[in-house]
Amino acid sequence: MEALDLARWQFGITTVYHYFFVPVTIGLSLLVALMQTQWMRTRDTRWLRLTKFFGKLFTINFALGLVTGIVQEFQFGMNWSDYSRFVGDIFGAPLAIEALLAFFLESTFLGLWIFGWGRIPEKLHAAAIWLVHIGTLLSSYFILAANSFMQNPVGYRVNPETGRAELTDFLAVLTNPVQLVTFPHVITAAYMTGGAFVLAFALWHLWRPGTPRTDAPMYRRAARLGAVVVLLAGAGSAISGDLQGKIMTEVQPMKMAAAEGLYEDVPEGEGAPFSIITVGTLDGREEVWALTVPKLLSYLATGSLDGAVEGIDHIQERYELTYAGAELTAAEDYRPVIPVTYWSFRLMIGLGLAAMGVALAVLWRLRGSATARDDREEDRPVLRHRLWGWAAGSVLFMPLLANSFGWIFTEMGRQPWLVMGLMTTRTGVSPGTTTGEVLTSMVVFTLLYGALAVVEVKLLLRYGRAGAEQVPEDASYDPADRDDDDAFVFTY
Repeated sequence: MEALDLARWQFGITTVYHYFFVPVTIGLSLLVALMQTQWMRTRDTRWLRLTKFFGKLFTINFALGLVTGIVQEFQFGMNWSDYSRFVGDIFGAPLAIEALLAFFLESTFLGLWIFGWGRIPEKLHAAAIWLVHIGTLLSSYFILAANSFMQNPVGYRVNPETGRAELTDFLAVLTNPVQLVTFPHVITAAYMTGGAFVLAFALWHLWRPGTPRTDAPMYRRAARLGAVVVLLAGAGSAISGDLQGKIMTEVQPMKMAAAEGLYEDVPEGEGAPFSIITVGTLDGREEVWALTVPKLLSYLATGSLDGAVEGIDHIQERYELTYAGAELTAAEDYRPVIPVTYWSFRLMIGLGLAAMGVALAVLWRLRGSATARDDREEDRPVLRHRLWGWAAGSVLFMPLLANSFGWIFTEMGRQPWLVMGLMTTRTGVSPGTTTGEVLTSMVVFTLLYGALAVVEVKLLLRYGRAGAEQVPEDASYDPADRDDDDAFVFTY
């Protein structure tokens, strides 16, 4: 394999791995903030217990996400120096703001929240976790602004003397049409993941034998909250995803055609179908059998059931004419890897719908209050069928993997472009990097990430199985209740 191929594999591995933590951080910070606010409003200690329980799991996830995210910055200089040289003036601006503003907002107020129990006033302490959540939103916005420039370059000019892209309109970068539809889609998907995280742990405690019956109402609340968030966020993700598809068709028609494996143009009036599943050749050019929804692709692409949709072959011909001879963008094949785009698009949608199905089933099962029989049998779980155990174990990974497949589709569907219309991936790799150097760093990072995955899973299982700790019924966590000689210790 060439250095280019290994560099792409390394970036893909580290990016997808890092993104496992991002949506959990965004979604869980909101839910923990809601739980603490509900405790302050009702003074019900069950909400306090849930706040501290999921706050502990949130802190573990945040720490691992921080460690894995640092590597991303180094790769731009190590493996993609020509890319960094070309768009560094533009790409660096939102990333710098993300680090100096959003990340410091997150980390500073997370520290205040972790160590501030009983040290600062309750309202200020609750405000800290809300500011952490706001920080995650700002961080996402600036990072997505940088990525959206790669999908649809705006607010720039290419200096012919230096051969670099220079920023001319930062507001245009922040209000990129791709950015305006991608941000709500990513955030609602993150809320869905956070809701599934809460739902999974609460559902497991309702299912497993050994959970105290007195804790069942508390975990019911958590399960219902998580399920409601999954459903609402899932609906928001579907709506924003529909809008994103129409913008994507305008600026990246090849990506939409590749999502369906559509090679021939579908003219106005016919309506392009959307296949749920297809059996045929791997590249989708020859179809043996397919389960399709008539005219759905036209609606996803244009908003009309009879809208015209360009095919892969026509777009390839148009791109060959458009970019022929361009020094920075010369490429022979402008088609992405069709099997990857086709199946990642469907796995993203399918896993999201499956998570919503589990959430709906949980809400139906937990409707009303506990039965008298449940109250009498102290040693039996609330949800007794083993299918609920499987549901608890799988619902967490459904939106988590849906997020990952969504990013794989977004990035792979842009290929062979690194920056759409300006730079191909092959021209962005570091020219002096050897195959051995990239292979060595890829192996080291992969092994390191594997070790971190073991640490993450062990910590989550350890504290997740322990459940929510007991707190005094009259707990206030007011600074006035603490003695001056109390030790300043980590709350958890």
